Order: sequence, then C-alpha cells, then structure tokens
Amino acid sequence: MPLYTFRCSEGTEFDLNFAMRDVPASVACPTCGEPARRRVTAPRLSRAGSAAYRLIDSTAASAHEPAVVTSLPSGPARRPAPRVSQNPLHSKLPRP
Repeated sequence: MPLYTFRCSEGTEFDLNFAMRDVPASVACPTCGEPARRRVTAPRLSRAGSAAYRLIDSTAASAHEPAVVTSLPSGPARRPAPRVSQNPLHSKLPRP
C-alpha cells in the first residue's frame, strides 16, 4: 500500500498507509485532532530495507569515504605464474 503524507494547520506532518482507492483528502491529526490535508510529495519507489538499497548506499559512501585497508585479505595462497610457457609453439618465437 502507498504511504501518504499529511500535514495539519499546526504544522505537524505524519505518514499513513491507505489503499489507493481509499485515501481520504484529509484525516484527523494524531497530536492535535485538527483536520490534516494530504500533501503532494515525490513517490517513494525504493525499498529502504532491501539489500539492494543498502548496497547502493554503501557503494555511494565508498566513493567518498573508501574503507582503510590495514592488511592483505586472507584467502587461498596464490601460486606465482610460470615464467616460461610450456607450449611447444612458443619455443619457436624469437627471444629478446
């Protein structure tokens, strides 16, 4: 269900969920009881709690504040690449 923003004459803003077909033009303010009118706001299309949203935020933050690395990452040891190719066709190539 969409989330709608309302504002009363006292300036209190609050959000309520309604089905699109059932949303009223005004509701009673929960703090003062005055009628609060629905405000026109930008649609909230993202899912703030989703993993994708957290990934986007962390990617944007790392562009400005990269993580400080203090040691090499742990993992399987890498073998050094062989310096000489074992391919017989490579032996016919000129050497520097």
